[in-house]
Amino acid sequence: MIRYIRYALLAALAIVLIAVALANREAVTLRLMTDDLADLVGMNAAITLPLFVVIFGGIIAGLLVGFVWEWLREHKHRAEAVRQRREKDRLKREVGRLRETSAETDDDILALLESSGAKR
Repeated sequence: MIRYIRYALLAALAIVLIAVALANREAVTLRLMTDDLADLVGMNAAITLPLFVVIFGGIIAGLLVGFVWEWLREHKHRAEAVRQRREKDRLKREVGRLRETSAETDDDILALLESSGAKR
C-alpha cells in the first residue's frame, strides 16, 4: 500500500516538473559579470540555456549546498559516536578478559581447596 502511495507521489512530482519545464522553455542568457564590468576586464563569459534548466540547476545546487552544510555541522556528533563505539569495544574486551581471569582464579582456588583436603 505504501509503495503505491510513493509511486503516486513520484508520478505527481514528475508531472509538476514536466509542466514547469514546458512552461519555461524560453532561452535565457546567464552572464558571469555585468556588461560594464565585463568590458572593463575584457572577459564576457555567458551561456544561453532554457529557463527550466536554470531553475532546476538552482534547486539542485541549493540542495547540494544544504547537504554539505548539514554534513559538516553534524561532524561533531559523528566523531562522538565513533569515540563511544571505540570505548564500548574496549570495555567489552576488558570485561571478557576479566571474566577469563575470574574463571581461572576460581579454578585455582578450588584446586587448592581440593588438594588440601578441605570440604566445601
